[in-house]
Amino acid sequence: MRRSWQGGRGPCRERKRSRVITFDDVTKRYPDGTVAVDHLSLEAPTGEITVFVGPSGCGKTTSLRMINRMIDASEGKILLDGEPVQGIDPPTLRRGIGYVIQQAGLFPHRKIVDNIATVPYLLGWDKKKARTRAMELLERVGLDPVMGERYPFQLSGGQQQRVGVARALAADPPVLLMDEPFSAVDPIVRTSLQDELLRLQSELNKTIVFVTHDIDEAIKLGDRVAVLRVGGKLAQLAAPKTLLSEPADDFVREFLGHDRGIRRLQFISTEGLRLRTDLTVPEGFSGPTDEPWLLVVTPDDRPVGWISRERPDEVEQYGTFVLGRDSMRSALDAALLSPSGCAVAVDEAGKVVGAATREALDEALAEAADG
Repeated sequence: MRRSWQGGRGPCRERKRSRVITFDDVTKRYPDGTVAVDHLSLEAPTGEITVFVGPSGCGKTTSLRMINRMIDASEGKILLDGEPVQGIDPPTLRRGIGYVIQQAGLFPHRKIVDNIATVPYLLGWDKKKARTRAMELLERVGLDPVMGERYPFQLSGGQQQRVGVARALAADPPVLLMDEPFSAVDPIVRTSLQDELLRLQSELNKTIVFVTHDIDEAIKLGDRVAVLRVGGKLAQLAAPKTLLSEPADDFVREFLGHDRGIRRLQFISTEGLRLRTDLTVPEGFSGPTDEPWLLVVTPDDRPVGWISRERPDEVEQYGTFVLGRDSMRSALDAALLSPSGCAVAVDEAGKVVGAATREALDEALAEAADG
């Protein structure tokens, strides 16, 4: 498991967090004969993010909704800690499961604080307690508490999605279902929301089932990724690193795309990356050089920028990565920021330890692609 429990909330929290979701030969067949999910068997482990991903018509949203009985399975069982959900009263079941959808689905006539407190109100919480919990969650999802007194139309799309996550967490459910929650926002906001979810998960350790059509999102968020085929058949269930390096068949390989080697770089350490240590020069350097690019550094070895042989008086931008801590993907991104095509390797203190050249990065890309 990628993340560790940090809650420390006592015996009650320890009991509530033990929720494993099991699909046992589950099929969903509609009256017209359409099979949306076909004999699906898998496990979503306690405290991990399991991502369902696949093309349209693969049954990923149907599978998600069968967990909280918004849709009932035709055959097979879905179990929460070994207890079939089919035997649990749907309203009772849903009050114990957080649910986040596209575009948040907030009540437009309610203030944000009361939107977040919806489930606590249904559970009979005192209004003051429910609102206090809602205000705490506003801060937890990165929003200013003053927004609690606003209405949904007064918030941006990304802010509304954060409120949707807060609402799903309000009653502290052990399970969180997320149905393409970030697909309706722009790429920059989406990245921010993904990072926020990972931060929250590192603190809360929920059992999360997340649906997306975006393989990059699945790889970033998932502890395990379930790739589904059209018709609701499971093609492969694996950790992202395994999925990228060992796709089960041609369908999975094609779904991952031709650039899966680049995606694999985020799971490859920069520890062994070949560096050049002879490209740094001090500020004010004006001597001749055979190198097309040199990296200017301060007296305490902090990067200043690149200078070229043709324009030694113009300092140009650079990108850095922390050697050994950051991934090869970070090193590649750093190189793309620089006109030199080189990535600057720094230590934990931000001091330059060398430069990864285009050739060294090409070697890493080739190795990832071969995998």
